[in-house]
Amino acid sequence: MTAIVLDRVCVDFPVYGAGSRSLKKSLLNIGSGNRVSRDSRDRVTVHALREVSMTIREGERVGITGLNGSGKSTLLRTMAGIYEPTVGRLQINGKVTTLFSINVGIEQEATGYENILLRGLAAGMNRQDIDRQATEIADFTELGEYLNFPLHTYSSGMRMRLAFAISTAIEPDILLMDEWLGAGDSEFIKKARSRLDSMVNDARVLVLASHNRQLLKRVCNSIIELNNGTVSRVGEPEEILEDNAGDIVKN
Repeated sequence: MTAIVLDRVCVDFPVYGAGSRSLKKSLLNIGSGNRVSRDSRDRVTVHALREVSMTIREGERVGITGLNGSGKSTLLRTMAGIYEPTVGRLQINGKVTTLFSINVGIEQEATGYENILLRGLAAGMNRQDIDRQATEIADFTELGEYLNFPLHTYSSGMRMRLAFAISTAIEPDILLMDEWLGAGDSEFIKKARSRLDSMVNDARVLVLASHNRQLLKRVCNSIIELNNGTVSRVGEPEEILEDNAGDIVKN
C-alpha cells in the first residue's frame, strides 16, 4: 500500500566556511529555537528537522504549514529523497512525483518535442509511455509548430506552458508539492488549474506545503504544522488553520 513513514527523522546541514570564531559566534547567536549548534567536530550545524515522526497513508491529502524557515521545504525534499536523514528512518512505498520547480531540467537549446522526451526519461518513463503521451502534452500546450523550435526562441509564458504540461502529465502514486502552481497567461490558467486538480485527485498520496489557508482547506484532509523543524500540531484543517493569519495568495 502506498505510504510515507518517517520515524524520528533528523536532517542537519553543516555550515562550511564558518571556521573563524567570530563567524561561529554570530551564527550561534542568531540561531533561533536551538536550531544552530556545534557538532562533535566543532562545525557549525543547522538542525533543519528534528525527530520528525509521521505516517501518511494511501488516500490522505496532507498539508504542511508553518512560518518561513519552519522546515516545510526541507521536509518535502527529504520525502523526495533529495536530502538524506542524518538520523532516523524514512520509508517510501510508491512512486514519488515532485512539483517543486517545474522549470528545472528544461534544456534551452533543445526543441519542445525534445524536452518532452528528455523530461519523460528523467522522470523514469520508458520511450513507449513518452510517445503515447507526447501528443496529449503537445495539444495541451497549444504551442503548435513552436514545439519544433529550440526553447531559447520561446517567450517566458510559452516556456511555462511547456514545462507545466510535461510536469503534470505523469501519473503519480505520491505527489509532493511546494506551493500551488500557476502557469502562463490568464487564458491558460483556468485550463492549468483543472489539469492540476485532476492530477491531485488521481494521486494516492498528496503532500502540499503552502501558506494559503483556503487552498489547504480545499485540497487537504489533514494538516501538519511545523515549528523550528519539529512537528508542533497535527489535526484537521479547520482545527489547525483557524488560528493562522490570512492567506498570502488566493487560488
